[in-house]
Amino acid sequence: MRAVAYFVDGAKRGGVRRPIADQSRAFLEFCQAHGYEVAATFLDTDLDAPDPPGFRQMLEYLRQAGHGFTLVVVDSLGVLGKDLGKAAAKLLAIEALGVRVVTADTGGEAARQLVDTWAERGEGTPISERVRSAMRRKAVRGEVLGRPPYGYRVGPRNRLELVPDEAVVVRYIFRLYLQEGMGIRRIAGQLNQEGIRTRKGGRWSMVTVRDILRNRVYLGTYSRFGVRVPGSHPALVSPEDFRRVQERMERRGAKARARSVTPFLLSGLVHCARCGNRMIGVSRRQSWMTKDGERRAGLYRYYQCETRTNQNACDYNTQRAAELEAKVREQLAEGGETATRVRRAGDSDAFTLDLQNQIERLEGRRRRLQRQLEELVADAAHGHITVERMRALGSDVVAEMQEVDAEIRHLRDRLAAERDEADRRRRMAELRDRLAALWDQLPFEELQAALREVVDRVEVDGAQVRVFLRA
Repeated sequence: MRAVAYFVDGAKRGGVRRPIADQSRAFLEFCQAHGYEVAATFLDTDLDAPDPPGFRQMLEYLRQAGHGFTLVVVDSLGVLGKDLGKAAAKLLAIEALGVRVVTADTGGEAARQLVDTWAERGEGTPISERVRSAMRRKAVRGEVLGRPPYGYRVGPRNRLELVPDEAVVVRYIFRLYLQEGMGIRRIAGQLNQEGIRTRKGGRWSMVTVRDILRNRVYLGTYSRFGVRVPGSHPALVSPEDFRRVQERMERRGAKARARSVTPFLLSGLVHCARCGNRMIGVSRRQSWMTKDGERRAGLYRYYQCETRTNQNACDYNTQRAAELEAKVREQLAEGGETATRVRRAGDSDAFTLDLQNQIERLEGRRRRLQRQLEELVADAAHGHITVERMRALGSDVVAEMQEVDAEIRHLRDRLAAERDEADRRRRMAELRDRLAALWDQLPFEELQAALREVVDRVEVDGAQVRVFLRA
């Protein structure tokens, strides 16, 4: 068994701040006592850093090295965050890669320790216990806290009551998934094709459909702040059907998690020229039988229009990943031959303000995801879900958080570069030259970061590819 260490200078263990030297000594003693092979160590110096570089490097190492017979050792839960909510985000980010985390102080699984500690003293978030207690009292009475889920509205007694038109759609979604055997993407496409809209009048996506299929509120049970009130409002699905849906989703999710995920180089940059939406990386495994009776298998990676993938709309606009990345490289090497995004003079302030607004929106989205993660840990702490279920559901939330973090980093880098126009232009030229010369030698993360600096967007329309460079 290989052990990877993660240290944070000054992280507390038993209320005492621990320097890197003490954490390293404890790690080596732990490995010696359990017969583990030391594989690698990563460290950060600032526990308050919103996006610690050492932690990101460790995640990239675990992705590339594979997770077979590997675990991560931390000195204590304090290494993962000053409060349990932040610790949960880092813990589940590691375990989403199929790697277990243990603490050197107890020798036990960090996930179980996190849940037990949460149950004992709460999550340590800024919300005061007095406010939280008042919310729990309302939840015990079945009173609605926050926005009602799709299919319901808040009635005069502050209880959930049915919205007939939406309730029909909820039952329809469960029927399509369970009885018709349709997948989540196909259900979203079916709803959009039939002209059914979400509450806000938008199109259905895989996320909105999946959230409905997972929500226990449709059993007639209201759950918030660790309180579960059965029979508090009309149910839209039977307990047996809901159980079967969760089992099917868990089976499909387990298969997806068993596959190692390799990130896509142009993630976030590729756009569909037909509908304007992003194109996302998709991996498909295919097996076949040769004429000699030998079974072969292959992995196919390509970029596909997000509207097509998530909403089953737009045309089938796809590009094989390797071919698209080669075309982008070729156009970058040509330099001035490609189209370049040019901003008019005087637009600098507006452009900077737009970047700041985008960052603020993403930070708000990240806070909402953090709350979702904390609610999952709270559910596990109160016995409403198992630790394994927390891991499974948390991996999706963590994946979305990492995408948001990457976008925030990218926008902050652009904002910093924008403050000095001359330096920005010089830096862009140097980056383009470096990309053209060192494409095959650069580590994946460095190559991807450089591309996001140089390339504004890549538009794909069938075989036609246009690369727009930053001015």
